[in-house]
Amino acid sequence: MTDASTTPGRLPRRGLLLAGGGLLAAPALHAQPAWPTRPIRMVVPFATGGGTDVTMRLLGPKLGEILGQPVVIENRPGGGSTVGTDYVAKSAPDGSTFVLATLSSTGVAKGLYANLSYDPVKDLTAIAPTVFIPICLGVTTKGIDARDAAAFIALLKANPNRFQYGSSGVGSTGHIANANFLRATGTQAEHVPYRGGGQVFSALLAGEIQFTHDIPSLLKPYHDAGQARVLFIAADRRSTLLPDVPTLAEAGVPDYKAYSWYGIFGPAGTPRPIVERMAAAIEQALNDPTIKARLDELGTPAMTGYTPDRFARYVAEEIDTWVPLVRASGARVE
Repeated sequence: MTDASTTPGRLPRRGLLLAGGGLLAAPALHAQPAWPTRPIRMVVPFATGGGTDVTMRLLGPKLGEILGQPVVIENRPGGGSTVGTDYVAKSAPDGSTFVLATLSSTGVAKGLYANLSYDPVKDLTAIAPTVFIPICLGVTTKGIDARDAAAFIALLKANPNRFQYGSSGVGSTGHIANANFLRATGTQAEHVPYRGGGQVFSALLAGEIQFTHDIPSLLKPYHDAGQARVLFIAADRRSTLLPDVPTLAEAGVPDYKAYSWYGIFGPAGTPRPIVERMAAAIEQALNDPTIKARLDELGTPAMTGYTPDRFARYVAEEIDTWVPLVRASGARVE
């Protein structure tokens, strides 16, 4: 049926309605419907218990309060976060499904996978970052007596491929951080991928693996209890959570990159009004005093002040930075 408002030869009637012989203003023909009108699904592409899961379960209730609809968290682990991210990339861009993606899901994945099933820029809509993640090296105290980074590196050099390191999956930030550490120090060890951070720590405490890279808040309880030893933080300054742990420079370790970030993305084509409202809600949640304080306690500071466009530029820059680093590490998934 042809719309009379645009039919040639007729006067446009946009903005006017006849009602009882009078003229009334009509709503814009292309006005966006109210959003959200139903619960929002937030996919976390890692298993429960890891940093992404902890972060989203902290932010989720506040986002639900701000947006007026519950935020339902759904863990979809696998493929170093690519399984859950791909699921969202292929979801309908209607504002019902988002993903808490990470550096692993974007720059690392693009450098790691020969045939990545989605393009982090073309198939996802960058909305807003959430937190920045400094990374630490932790070693088990079960059978490993190295008290500092120099002693541990010497141990690895004396025993090539004898020891194992764990990560939450092939292509995860932990995997690439460990691989870059080995490359930077000229050492060798075997990678053991798990399905989530909880399994990695269980293996570390049992001595089944000897070391891993992860965030300060997750390593701190085991460090304090003497079950693991954090040898350094790959950052320019010490963590307030682990003030006794030296930085890379203080530990005398060759410089290399070991960090991550988490951010919320929607499928490509997500309507701009939805993107902007979700971004504003994320910014508001991150600036909530209780949430901000908790994130600081976890050692994962909030990344605030980003518009969707600024975050999209940041993601593109991170991809340009990390693709060559991943390839230089030798890690590859065909």
